[in-house]
This record gives sequence, structure tokens and C-alpha cells, in this order.
Amino acid sequence: MSPQKQTNDLTVHLAWLLYSIACYLIFLTVFLYLIGFTGSVLVPKAINDGQPVNWQLAALSNGLLMILFGAQHSLMARRSFKNTMTTLIPPVAERSTYVLLSSLVLGLMFWLWQPIPYTVWEVEAAWAKALLSGVFWLGWGMVLLATFLISHFELFGLKQAVDHWRNTPQKAAIFKTPLFYRVVRHPMYLGFLIAFWATPHMTAGHLLFALGMSVYLFVGARFEERDLVQLFGERYRRYRREVGMIVPRLKKPRR
Repeated sequence: MSPQKQTNDLTVHLAWLLYSIACYLIFLTVFLYLIGFTGSVLVPKAINDGQPVNWQLAALSNGLLMILFGAQHSLMARRSFKNTMTTLIPPVAERSTYVLLSSLVLGLMFWLWQPIPYTVWEVEAAWAKALLSGVFWLGWGMVLLATFLISHFELFGLKQAVDHWRNTPQKAAIFKTPLFYRVVRHPMYLGFLIAFWATPHMTAGHLLFALGMSVYLFVGARFEERDLVQLFGERYRRYRREVGMIVPRLKKPRR
């Protein structure tokens, strides 16, 4: 290989690495904002902030934002769409691009979200507020831990770019069920559900968000499992029979 080609390859690899790092940092910022948005913690605009408008208009607008996020997030995660994307961009950038666009759509939701301030429930007791706040943080902790159990940096596209930079070949996916994955197939989704619903003050707007995102999580899990069955075959089918999808099973099915 000529020195010129080596230099060009190095430059391209560095460019994609920097792109993936930028995408990851954008994701991290949006993820932290999501925590603040749902928990009304240290963000300029939380789920109940803003000038209220007609509640029907707010519900329609918010519903469309969640549909947009769900459609983008699910469509781009499908294998057929990934194959199409890699005809336009290098495979090393496919996951990072997915993460970037998902983050931007979620950021758009934060920006355009309309509050619906009617109270559905509000907990007054200090101990109950503390308990629900603890459950809220427990949910987010479960989400974060679940990502690291299955390779956090690969999930968000950074590992692929680092391997590309190092000229390390990509390894085939390995089926594993660490910790939470022995109890539920999608502990990350369970963590999201806990975090979205655990609040001492549930407004109509927060309820709409929790309901909409909960529906998406269950629908998205179904689509995701189709890809996992194609990837791991009978091994995943057996896992699916033995372990609950999002809620743990009280009894193991008979073989």
C-alpha cells in the first residue's frame, strides 16, 4: 500500500471516529435531558413547563411527536432499512447515524412539547414523594446498567468506529443473558417504564407521555424480537419461551 493511500485511509478512519464520538456526545446530552425532562430536574424546559394551550391541541401535537419518534426509531432499527442505509453511508457509520437521528427527533419532542397541567394524581406525604423519586432514579439506573451489560458503546455506535480506526474486524454477535436478562428479555425497556411512571405529581401531559412511550416500548420490543429470532434462531426462541418480555414471569413454562 502506498504512503498516500495509507494517509488517505487514516484520514477517513479518523473522520468516521470523530463523527461517531460527536453522535455519542449528542446522544448522551439528549439522554441526560430526557431524565431531567421527565423528572423536572435541572433542565430549562421539563414535561410540565411552558405556556398551556388548548388541551385538545396539545394532546394532538404531543401525540404526533411521539408517533414521529416511534416511527423513526423503529423503522431505522429494522434490518432491511439498515441494509439500505449502508448503500449510502459506510457500515461503520450506520449505528451512529441511527443514534444521531433518534437523538435529534427526541430533542425536537422536548422543544415542541406542550404541557397539559391538569393533575391526575399528586402525592403529598414526604415519605411517599421520596419513595417515588427513588423508584424514578432506580428505573434510570436500570436503563443505564442494562446498556453496559450488553455492550454500551457498541449499542450507541462508538465501538464500531474505534474498531474501524484500529482495523479490528467486527465479531459476530454473541447471545448472552447477564444479570437482568435472566429475568426479563428487555430490562432496558422495563427501566424506561419505571422511570416514566414513577412520579409524585402526574399531570395529564405526563400521563400522555407515559402512555404513548409505553405503547411504543411494547410495540418496538415485538419488532426487535423478530430481528433477534432471525439472528439467533432457535436459541432465542427458547429464551423467549422461558423468560418474560418486559414483566418477569412468576412461573417457568413447562418444557
